[in-house]
Amino acid sequence: MNVQVLPLVKLIEQFERLPGIGKKSAQRLAFHVLNMPEKKAQEFASAILEAHEKIKRCRICQNLSEGELCPVCSDKARDQSVICVVEDPQDVIAFERTQEYHGLYHVLHGLISPMDNVGPDEICIKELLARIHGDAVKEVIMSTNPTVEGEATAMYISRLLKPLGVKVTRLAYGIPVGGNLEYADEVTLYRALQGRTEI
Repeated sequence: MNVQVLPLVKLIEQFERLPGIGKKSAQRLAFHVLNMPEKKAQEFASAILEAHEKIKRCRICQNLSEGELCPVCSDKARDQSVICVVEDPQDVIAFERTQEYHGLYHVLHGLISPMDNVGPDEICIKELLARIHGDAVKEVIMSTNPTVEGEATAMYISRLLKPLGVKVTRLAYGIPVGGNLEYADEVTLYRALQGRTEI
């Protein structure tokens, strides 16, 4: 005898497709949604559909936007001479939380990864190159994650930008605040040494 309710099974399967959500978490979320009042469930479903319909990529930086331009690109008070290149829109949010960076962004929407059949043409590199003209952009900060793919992507893009006369920098990586040296791996310690600054 099959005791599974098909709509519930489908709902669980949809939650399982989300990154970081396993079978048990998917079940918990599905039951939570089922226990919502109908009005709340409709608001939840409507928010998902509205996000899909209204959110698009900014014409300039490829970040998520509701209009042609995102709030950063349309803000003339931002430093137009610096572009911070990030992997995903979530990275823009992380930088903005610091309230210390006042330049522009460029979102690649992925990294070069031959193992996953992702080449330079599958991410937003040509859109970045189109932004480098004249003397407006002085520096491009490569802020991809310190993974093999992140490093490879940063190196590939820096090779394309160098002939254009733009200063290309890389984020410093090292020991996190509150971290212990004894637990740091060799690469992290090396990066911390390379990225050291005067105090």
